[in-house]
Amino acid sequence: MARALFIAEQWQALGGEATLAVSGDERARRVGSGQHPFLEQPLPLKAVDLGEDLHAPLPESLKSSATLVLVDQWDTTPEQIQALRPLLVAVMEDDGETHEFADLLFQPFLEGLSWPGSPVKVVNGRKVRPHETAHGTCRVLRGANFIVVNPVALSLRPRREPLQPLAVHKLLVSFGGTDGPGLAQRAFDVLASLANQDRWRGTCTLLAPQGLTSKPFPGCTVQASLPNLTRRLTDFDAIWCAGGLTISECLCMGVPVAAWGQNERQHRILADIAMANGCFSLGVGPEADLRATADALEHWLGPEGQETRQEQVRDGMALVDGMAASRVAQELWTLAKGSTPS
Repeated sequence: MARALFIAEQWQALGGEATLAVSGDERARRVGSGQHPFLEQPLPLKAVDLGEDLHAPLPESLKSSATLVLVDQWDTTPEQIQALRPLLVAVMEDDGETHEFADLLFQPFLEGLSWPGSPVKVVNGRKVRPHETAHGTCRVLRGANFIVVNPVALSLRPRREPLQPLAVHKLLVSFGGTDGPGLAQRAFDVLASLANQDRWRGTCTLLAPQGLTSKPFPGCTVQASLPNLTRRLTDFDAIWCAGGLTISECLCMGVPVAAWGQNERQHRILADIAMANGCFSLGVGPEADLRATADALEHWLGPEGQETRQEQVRDGMALVDGMAASRVAQELWTLAKGSTPS
């Protein structure tokens, strides 16, 4: 949802009109009614509630007024894309073959993170760069240049590489607004064991939307959420999160980040980022050995991890520069040029 709003903002800046079509649980009802999903204010664009069915079709009245559709969900089907024709169709991430039925695919994670901008080569009479390829008739744009973050993250990006403290004194732990896999409790158990054994003496703020079954240990603050999270990330020395928007914003702003994948797909993404030295991957959270996680985290949080964290700050900021929403919007605009973009 956040990614859709950021891209729509850039689309509107180009002069286009955008409508957000949403389906799902009660959170979709809120958005469909015109309310912002994260703020107590109206949405800055039109919204349509498609109901609970995640594969609900677009109403013909909406299709007739549009030029292009950006589909941003993981279980998109070929039938769903075909039903959107004759509109142009772009897909935001797909680890299968469904996108081959579309016109354009953005693949920021699963096909590599860092691609050079040049040299340019000619394919079928068209100049393409190394981050471009084609699957059938679908044009594919891949790499970290297409990782979308909150525009606030770009505004908070430091003018120079920050010097991180020798050790992490203030840690934030967050695994998303719902924490479906219940990683907050497992992370609490890891940090509690480190604190009780005097293996780490910092303080932590742990976001647990589902609550915890344990009482906080000294130095640990437990909250359901943290308002204006993006703006608060730089208040902490390091972040422990999952493979969602938060890690992308940390990479952009130069905040050291350790990450647990919530599932195997997220783990592959995090492993890719870790290979590019952007984060410290702790594996798949629901399946992690908590003792091994504690040992790894102790090293990363402590003075011995200083050099590693410093390198991750530098390389993470190189991976995610905060400009992806405008790049995505511009590519969509190019796809739709010749028509009134909507």
